[in-house]
Amino acid sequence: MKSLDLDAVKAFVLIVQFQSFTRAAEALDSTQSAISLKLRRLEDQLGKRLLERTPRQVRLSAEGAAFIEAARELVGAHKRAVSAFDTKRRRLVIGISHQLVGAELPGLLRWMNEHDPNLVIELRSAGSVEVLKAYEDGVLDAALVLQPADRKHNGEVLFQESFAWIAAAHWEPRPGHPIPLSTQGETCSIRAAAVRALNDAGISWTEVFIGKGAAIVGAAAAVGLAVAVLAKRAAPSGTVDIGESLSLPALPAQQAVLYSALHDGRSRQALKTLATAFRSLSKTD
Repeated sequence: MKSLDLDAVKAFVLIVQFQSFTRAAEALDSTQSAISLKLRRLEDQLGKRLLERTPRQVRLSAEGAAFIEAARELVGAHKRAVSAFDTKRRRLVIGISHQLVGAELPGLLRWMNEHDPNLVIELRSAGSVEVLKAYEDGVLDAALVLQPADRKHNGEVLFQESFAWIAAAHWEPRPGHPIPLSTQGETCSIRAAAVRALNDAGISWTEVFIGKGAAIVGAAAAVGLAVAVLAKRAAPSGTVDIGESLSLPALPAQQAVLYSALHDGRSRQALKTLATAFRSLSKTD
């Protein structure tokens, strides 16, 4: 067998990482058609079909699942070899709204480390208001926050986040009782929008659980304790969107916005990887 095309292998790894040909193309400064051609050539060379692609999703085939770890190791080894003489360590301090931190974070950090092993990433998570203030105070190199879609800003919009009323599949409201809410507290703009919508609709509510982070807020919903105000993608397993069934008001979407004034190549590339990964959360291809 001829030597594998490293760029094609890298394209395959990124498609799997982001579950999107479009996002993989963005990460490689290429086009979707060029990425598709690279994948086809790799499949032809291997004599295996690596991906199953439908209009709604991209997933590994059985052959692709068998190849993906070896492909990641090959790409990682190449990056380590290229950076063998670049031993200078660089620290990048990034603040992220805890509403945006989800189960995909470990995979993202792994990919960023493989991209630049000598880049030290310090990740801080807090509410969007606190993160943005820390960025403006010069404490952070970059900030990824949620902001209302109708608000002007000078950051880069990565995607639009949709929110919902999330509850355990078995949860039932108690007649005559207010809707029990799980939120991130009064400083959270999502919480403010939710209670304002309930008040405008004349629906009574009470806050029974306050936590920081989508996983913690969602846990209260998963056990049937409360209705969580959450991003749809962050809904825990075993929960459902009860907004329509209970005629609850629609929640306004928010934009995920990235702020940074960094100019050095290593940092910009790392932020580009971060931005592409978070754009893939929208699952558009």
